[in-house]
Amino acid sequence: MVKRTRAWLRQAGFTYLTVMFIVAILMGGLAILGETWETSARREKEVELLFIGNQYRRAIGLYYLSTPGVVKAYPRQIEDLLKDPRQPGTVRHLRKLYPDPITGKPFVVIKGADGGVQGVNSPSDDAPLKVANFRVRDATLEGAQKYSDWKFIHTPPAVAAAPATAKPAAGAASTPAGATPPAGGATPAGGAAPAGAPPPATTAPFAAPNPPGGPMQQPR
Repeated sequence: MVKRTRAWLRQAGFTYLTVMFIVAILMGGLAILGETWETSARREKEVELLFIGNQYRRAIGLYYLSTPGVVKAYPRQIEDLLKDPRQPGTVRHLRKLYPDPITGKPFVVIKGADGGVQGVNSPSDDAPLKVANFRVRDATLEGAQKYSDWKFIHTPPAVAAAPATAKPAAGAASTPAGATPPAGGATPAGGAAPAGAPPPATTAPFAAPNPPGGPMQQPR
């Protein structure tokens, strides 16, 4: 009877250890699954943050370019993107004020040189998973250490500079339009002969012929 009891206890202990081992494996699998799900969810939020941030940047750019006149301006407040107060009708540059998908809070407003809203960024200080391989429009986000460094700022288009007009060198002679340059390398009045030009031909004095039987006349 005692032997049977001891055998049963040994079998029960082995079964308990087996169950605990299985439970540990299941818990480890659930932990890995939960971590994978969290990473996947964060990556989806990062994609959403990039999309919404660029929507704000696009809306700010539309507001800037639609400013009447030559001098452009940014919106005084973020709500002006929902209804442009400068237009007589209802002009919406943004459908609604989207919250930050990382924190669920409103975006942080970035002010420009004129005091208007030039961009937005996330208020989160968490480290992003994505640090490289951004699109060209988001190239400035590469290497960011936190989500708040993901700044979606509108950059005004560069103004093309007017081409400079070439000026003639000082002292260079200019030929009027339609004028014909001097023929045969002649030197203009008051000027020097060009380098390498042949000297002008000289004319000898004319001597009258001697009449027959008469004395020779010397030239005067």
